[in-house]
Amino acid sequence: MQSDQIKLLLERQIPHSQVEANFEGSHLKLTVISPAFEGLSRLKKQQLVYSVLAEKIADGTLHAVQMVTLTPEQAGQ
Repeated sequence: MQSDQIKLLLERQIPHSQVEANFEGSHLKLTVISPAFEGLSRLKKQQLVYSVLAEKIADGTLHAVQMVTLTPEQAGQ
């Protein structure tokens, strides 16, 4: 799976999101910015992202995910 496919998947599933996705071997590094994260704890933000990626993690496409999840305000937008 390519970075742009992950980016597209997340941007389609998380409203008004901006995603940066980079693979380092089998490890995915993500930055996801979305107003959908407003009022959510860090854990709830990550759970939202993992829910979108769950199938890819379960089938072994993704082995490890490191993420930063921000609201637009937290990202300085």
